[in-house]
Amino acid sequence: MGMIQRIIGLTGGIATGKSSVASYLETQYKLPILDADLYARDAVTPGSVALANIAQRYGQEILLTDGTLNRQQLGNIIFKDPAERAWLEGQIHPYVRERFLSGQQQCMDPIMVAVVPLLFEAKMTDLVTEIWVVVCSEEQQCQRLMQRDALSQSQAEARIASQMPLGEKASQATIIIDNDSELNYLYIQVEQALR
Repeated sequence: MGMIQRIIGLTGGIATGKSSVASYLETQYKLPILDADLYARDAVTPGSVALANIAQRYGQEILLTDGTLNRQQLGNIIFKDPAERAWLEGQIHPYVRERFLSGQQQCMDPIMVAVVPLLFEAKMTDLVTEIWVVVCSEEQQCQRLMQRDALSQSQAEARIASQMPLGEKASQATIIIDNDSELNYLYIQVEQALR
């Protein structure tokens, strides 16, 4: 690697607008995107070590009839129990980290984007050279989450509460991107952040 790469760690809270920022960076600037959520899904495909461990821990009923993970059922377990969530993340994060490292080694672009919802929680800040945190008000976060995942208000609030507080993430950001307003304003901030 001759030149120093900029590796933007893009994070935020659940439903704060990370994917809007990521898709803008991808379409507008053709930046390569490494997506932690995709890697996390790959980590638990049938035949993976992680899926075998999950089925062993929670029983075969955690699997759907086709042998894939019943995400809804697993979600119900780990949203209620921080210890179980920590166990699950211990199965998945090492794999995600490996995938990031190999993705970064293969990428020759001067700037790349790592979309990592749990950048702080998974202790992956060492993999990036700068941290962008996408924030919005909790009301908006709640509304977006209810719409996106068809959740009740109390379900949405519980999911938001289960994450590291947004303010705590923002305090560790290189750049804070405010997604409380319309997309135009979001894009202006992205452009400024890239410069």
